Amino acid sequence: MRDGFELTRFVLVCLGGAAGTGARYLVALGAPLLLGPTFPWGTLTVNVVGSLLLGLVMQVGLTSDLLSPTARITLATGVLGGFTTYSTFNYETLRFCQQGAWGRALTNIGVTLVACALAGVVGFAIGRRIAGP
Repeated sequence: MRDGFELTRFVLVCLGGAAGTGARYLVALGAPLLLGPTFPWGTLTVNVVGSLLLGLVMQVGLTSDLLSPTARITLATGVLGGFTTYSTFNYETLRFCQQGAWGRALTNIGVTLVACALAGVVGFAIGRRIAGP
């Protein structure tokens, strides 16, 4: 029975990853249209939103019965793992460096680190309001 349970979780994480990746693709298409193509707004958006949602999911999932362990793993590892992206952030930052756009590279690093950290804190706070400490 345990093997079937782990297989189910595996399939759910894979499906969640596909959904998260699809959502990331849509944000990557839409962000330049809304915010302009001169900065990687799509990557910043998915990483900040993903940080907020991961904080929320983990706080609620680990401190209450509102999310089952399977739902928490599916959302955190699957959906949000597919949605957020360090590798794209790294690539875009390195491209700025190669182009000599050091200000944009440093802005991307600083804004991403600070905004994602703050979003994670907000996610935890929302989770505490929903599920308690």
